[in-house]
Amino acid sequence: MTDVTMPRLSDSMEEGTILKWLPAAGDEVGRGDELVEIETDKATMTYEAEASGVLEIVAEVGETVPLGAVIARIGVPGAAPRRDDGQDQGGSSSDDRVNGRERAAAATPVAAPAPASGAAADGSAKSRAFASPLARRIAAELGVDLTGMTGTGPRGRIVRTDVEAAAARSGSPTEAAARSIAPAVPAAPFAAPAAANGTAKGEITRIEPTKIQQVGARRMAESKATAPDFTLQVDVDMARAVELRRQIKDVLEGEPAPTINDMVVKACALALRKHPKANGSYRDGAFELYSRINVGVALATDHGLLVPTVFDADAKSLGEIARTVRGFAARGREGAITPPELGGGTFSVSNLGMYGMRSFTAVLNPPQAAILAVGALAERPWVDAGQLVVRSTMALSLTVDHRILNGAEAAEFLTTIVQFLQAPGRLAFS
Repeated sequence: MTDVTMPRLSDSMEEGTILKWLPAAGDEVGRGDELVEIETDKATMTYEAEASGVLEIVAEVGETVPLGAVIARIGVPGAAPRRDDGQDQGGSSSDDRVNGRERAAAATPVAAPAPASGAAADGSAKSRAFASPLARRIAAELGVDLTGMTGTGPRGRIVRTDVEAAAARSGSPTEAAARSIAPAVPAAPFAAPAAANGTAKGEITRIEPTKIQQVGARRMAESKATAPDFTLQVDVDMARAVELRRQIKDVLEGEPAPTINDMVVKACALALRKHPKANGSYRDGAFELYSRINVGVALATDHGLLVPTVFDADAKSLGEIARTVRGFAARGREGAITPPELGGGTFSVSNLGMYGMRSFTAVLNPPQAAILAVGALAERPWVDAGQLVVRSTMALSLTVDHRILNGAEAAEFLTTIVQFLQAPGRLAFS
């Protein structure tokens, strides 16, 4: 019998969520077969079997499991399976497996489910409920009795959604007890009318964030709590950049041309060459400056906000950057961007111009020193040589970590970006 444990699929991964078992419990799998889809802090990955045999599933779909914990076992065909009641034939409990601990195996196999400690009111022993470790923990928190409950999981196993549904139908004993001892409070004369479910806000729907959303929330909170940031804003005359893109489209004859955002990525990469402190971070009381210039491009997808990285963006041509970013967009829609593509960034670009946003302030992506927010490109009034004209302009907002870049350094860096965009020929030949 081979244990399948939660693998480390990214450097920052601490736990993973089981999204889908590709074979069913009891199926024979071969070494190298696709086994399970796991959601990590960065992406959804498919993990392959490292042994051949019959699959026994330990962690059900929807369960979040720490690194190293057993999620399945692969046994020899015909071998006696481990018990499903939370104890295997060696006496290891489900809770122990979830915590990544295996107790020593007992010498004598157990043929029948072990009774739970304690006895029912009528003196008969109650069998331990067939439930996942996560379901047991949530049931304990909500005060839900699992005795006699049949779940919707494989072979009737009780899973988290069964516990939550039971709590929603009847309310937990804890809640009931609290209601029974709560003092009566007269209604206020002008109190808001309660909805049918008893709350003024109406029905409440609780949505659990995905692993990617959880990590994003934690990193953004870390950024605002630890980095003393400030933002600089500037308007850019994009007339020449728009004209260059038109010329490139004519030459390509229907093939996709680099976008304005691709030009921004290239301009940032070239500016980072000239301002190496912007291509670094402040960590552990010291400056870290990076030799490679890797620009992250923020993408809004159905799977959450992703920031895949254009590696060595300063050395890539405008066409290479365009093809790389288009590939990110396509794979982002499919949820197929890999963890290596989401790491290694030294600077980030976030563009909300396609939503018509004039300008906005982006949150730093720690530990990076800066992030550029790109607004909508539109024709606006512009003063040129004392004359009021209409030009294609765009607002840029640069947010920086003040611990590594001061105001003058940040202004010089942003000015260099603007210079590249207003003389876009340098983007095509640098």
